[in-house]
This record gives sequence, structure tokens and C-alpha cells, in this order.
Amino acid sequence: MNILRTAGVLALFLGLGSSALSADSAVGAYPAMAPLERYLSSSPTEEIALARSAAPASISADAEILTLSAKGYETAIKGKNHFVCLVVRPWDNHFDSPDFWNPKVRAPHCFNAPGARSVLPTYLQRTGWVLAGVSKAEMQKRTEAALAANKIPAPETGSIAFMMSKDGYLGDDAGGHWHPHLMFYLPRTAMVEWGANLKGSPVYGDADALKPTTVFFVPVTRWSDGTAEDK
Repeated sequence: MNILRTAGVLALFLGLGSSALSADSAVGAYPAMAPLERYLSSSPTEEIALARSAAPASISADAEILTLSAKGYETAIKGKNHFVCLVVRPWDNHFDSPDFWNPKVRAPHCFNAPGARSVLPTYLQRTGWVLAGVSKAEMQKRTEAALAANKIPAPETGSIAFMMSKDGYLGDDAGGHWHPHLMFYLPRTAMVEWGANLKGSPVYGDADALKPTTVFFVPVTRWSDGTAEDK
């Protein structure tokens, strides 16, 4: 997924970050995992509401909702429409991201069925490693081995996630919630094929060397509750 790291980069492209120096100043701010309770919501009710805020109610009201506890993600509400909504934590970042252990990060996602099947499991596996106390270095080693063994699947055709919550926090350089946006997941694809990251283009992209995936981000003008984004 990696919207967390990418949002900070794109914030600089769009002039939303405080300065080009902010990423440097953030290095070392979160050198290790904080106590687990700092990554957990105060209640399941709060977590469910934040997860649902990823997408308009017409989607999220009937979605499956996952919530995080010390045991990992669990199904809090069974869905009816094949969407899966959850609040992603900072370890979805690239391993070299300064926000990798940032306990403030809360990134509501709502995946459609192809995304839930092919993109979400990699994040859930990493969450399991985190909760088991696996070091970042060991997680990277395991990820590299899985990639080499073709055990990390490419996204299925049509994989998408809604990230339209005004209440999320994507990272210290992302201006908090960045923009409401949609995320499109493809097998590794040249950014230029989507016109991503080009001057004046509304499409942004990111790729992780440790995933067979390219992610494209398309900002939209309204949050999931229908209110317009503040300019």
C-alpha cells in the first residue's frame, strides 16, 4: 500500500509539507516501536467509526470492518458488499520511512474485493510480525525472501482502495490527512503510462522495491462525509 510514506513525498510536491527539510528532521524521531497500546484505539467503537470513514457510507455501511487489538486484526462486523475497511498503522510504510514506527499514524482504507484478496494480506502478515516482536531488520529480510520466492502476489485486476477520511493521520509530513483520494493497485507499471508524478497531472504514483506493485493515487474533491476539502 505505502500511502503513508508516499503521502509525505507528495505533500512536498504539492506544497503541503512544512519544508523540504522536514523529512530530514523526522529521521530518528521514531527509532523503535512504541508501547503497543499507543498504536491501539481507545475503543472498538472508535476504531470502527474511523475505519468506516475511509469511504462514503453507501460503501462502508455494508463493508466488513476489521479492528486491531493486541491479537491482530479481527472481524468486528461482517460485511455484505465484499468491501473491507480497516485502519492501517505505520508499519505499512517503506522500511526506510521515518514514520515507520510513528504511533500517531492512522490510515483508514476501504478495499474492494480484489484489493482485499490480493493487497491486504501482505499488510496483515506484516502486522502479525510486528505484534510478535519481530525486528524491522528481520521483517525486511523475510519480505525480501518472500519476494524472491514469488510469495507476494501482484494485485488482482481492478484492485482499489478508498482513502477519503478527514480524520486519518498519514504521517508527520503529510499534513495529517493529506487529500481525500482513491488508490489503484497494479502489477509493476511504469509511472509514465498513467501520467503519474508529471507536472500538472492529477495522478501520483509510488512503487516499493519489495512488492510487485505500483500504486497510483488520484485526489478527489470531497471527503467521505460529502464535505468539500478545505483549500
